[in-house]
Amino acid sequence: MKRILMVGLLLPALCLAADISGTWKATAQSDMGTLERTFIFKVEGNKLTGETTSAMLGKSVIEDGKIEGDQFSFTIAVKFEDQEMKLNYKGKVTGKDELRMSVEIPMMGQTIEWVAKRAS
Repeated sequence: MKRILMVGLLLPALCLAADISGTWKATAQSDMGTLERTFIFKVEGNKLTGETTSAMLGKSVIEDGKIEGDQFSFTIAVKFEDQEMKLNYKGKVTGKDELRMSVEIPMMGQTIEWVAKRAS
């Protein structure tokens, strides 16, 4: 009986989404050198929203965002050299103030790995 009670108390805590709300500064290495991007995340339950900005691609709204436990995903729409595309991000909370994300760049045929640190 005690085991069932313990499982009942712990299970909801394990299923909660990580709270990554706030501003994150991310960097990545690419063929073009070091890339920088700022993410502003808002978490409501399992829904992830917000926006992201970079010098190269400007500002984008986070769409279709989900977060479950320490895993999250979202999509942004960008325009690069007059070509519009959707970029699908997948990430993981790797520490209290660190995220790791990957995004596939369809037109370049490569994946970029981002490391983000909490700014606020």
